[in-house]
Amino acid sequence: QVQLVESGGGSVQAGESLRLSCASSGATYRRYCMGWFRQAPGKEREGVATIYTGNGDTYYADSVKGRFTISQDIPQDNAKNMLYLQMNSLKPEDTAVYYCAAGGFRGSSSYCQSLSVYEHHSWGQGTQVTVSS
Repeated sequence: QVQLVESGGGSVQAGESLRLSCASSGATYRRYCMGWFRQAPGKEREGVATIYTGNGDTYYADSVKGRFTISQDIPQDNAKNMLYLQMNSLKPEDTAVYYCAAGGFRGSSSYCQSLSVYEHHSWGQGTQVTVSS
């Protein structure tokens, strides 16, 4: 079971930036999808950005393309991977609880492309991001 711990949320003004971090441990494989998801009050959880750990391919929701960047830092021993989400030009509609998530072994990055919550079975506790106008 993969353990995930997010940090870096907070309250900012529209147009400002935040960087979320996620410390991941317990993965016994090297090729899988990791991603950032968010859930606003009264709405379903949605995919924001995903990355295939095997080759670093990234995918983004249309609503965040050009503003958010997902990245990873995987040590040689795969002991504790770091996942990041750099969020620039934040908008009030970005307000949500943001979750880090990881899936099972996948031999191809195509599994990450759909940004599906069902592709990911390990979840962090979430971190609140609030953007005021």
